[in-house]
Amino acid sequence: MKRLFFLCLFITISLNQSFSQIKNDEQKKLEAQRLKLKKEIKQINNLLFSNTKNRKIALNEVENIETRLNVRLELIKVTNKQANLLTRRININLRNIDNQRKELDELKKEYAKMIQKSYASKSLQNRLMFLFSSENFLQAYRRIQYLKQYARYRRKQGLQISEKTKLLQNLNKVLIEENEVKTKLINENREIRKKLVQEQKKQQELINTLRLKQSSLRTQIENKQKQRQRIDKEINRLIREAIAESNRISGKKSREIFQLTPEAKLIAENFQENKGRLPWPLEKGVVTQGFGRQRHPVVKTTIIQSNGVTISTEPFAKVRAVFEGEVMSVIIIKGSNPSLLIRHGSYITLYTNLSKLYVKKGEKVSSKQVIGEVFTNQQTGRTQLQFGIFNNIKALNPKDWVYQM
Repeated sequence: MKRLFFLCLFITISLNQSFSQIKNDEQKKLEAQRLKLKKEIKQINNLLFSNTKNRKIALNEVENIETRLNVRLELIKVTNKQANLLTRRININLRNIDNQRKELDELKKEYAKMIQKSYASKSLQNRLMFLFSSENFLQAYRRIQYLKQYARYRRKQGLQISEKTKLLQNLNKVLIEENEVKTKLINENREIRKKLVQEQKKQQELINTLRLKQSSLRTQIENKQKQRQRIDKEINRLIREAIAESNRISGKKSREIFQLTPEAKLIAENFQENKGRLPWPLEKGVVTQGFGRQRHPVVKTTIIQSNGVTISTEPFAKVRAVFEGEVMSVIIIKGSNPSLLIRHGSYITLYTNLSKLYVKKGEKVSSKQVIGEVFTNQQTGRTQLQFGIFNNIKALNPKDWVYQM
């Protein structure tokens, strides 16, 4: 029964250690995510809130606060996950400590019995009598072996008690450290929540002032959306024309899919293989508008359609090609800043709202090559790049392609 008890105990501890290792790996991932989000908040503060000119336009500030609120909410979620995971790990360690204490108590009881038994027959005379009372030589030999084994077992029990004591001390140390980390995370989360409430209050105050101008704001947003739609329409036209021109050589009439040469096919395959690992088109930047259909943060009844992402950055920021390719088109529409389309086989990347162009149509570019400079709006103080990725004529979400976007 004792052997069965210790076997079950060993299996339980082994399983707990396995789960503990899994949770430790998960904790490391969450910690990396937490640090990344904190870094992102710092970058948002530097890029969106360091310029006091931005604060003159309430609508811009509402949108900037919305960006920071979203990251803060994500940070709270991650910190909560960490704290909950630590709670589970602490509970596992408490169970392990309890099991180790029980095992240590059992070892000490056994050791005490051995000591008592040993003390009763510890004298040399008793041991000699035990040997000399043997009926034959074989029995005497076995008794000598027994005494040796008994002495070894005593030493082994002593070592086990020492090891169990050290293990308990280490588990207690880990427990104290984990409790300290958990307390730190809870305190940090409390501070984040305070800032979140303050920002939500400030944002709501700004929204209340803007509601008086809601009709004019809706007009502004709709005008921006119309301008974007004109650019999207022109991009679609240029891509279809490029497909038709490319396919004319091979005798195909499709205006939706590129018929690729072996060289273009290789570039497209390399682009596909780098999904999730493409470099950012800017050295510094924060995504302030995502991909797809979304409600405007102020005028909730207005839906925004985005075929790419908007990245806010610092003034005079340089734009980089995210992959090797060829400049397919330079787009200049009246009332808008220039845009660039770069082809990578059947994939195309879009860079909109540029103030300067460093490349021209037909030019080959390499990954991370500087291709232009982002335009800075002097009225709002905003420096924003619209970045998009297409597979033939289909718009893709850049967040799935660019590293840690």
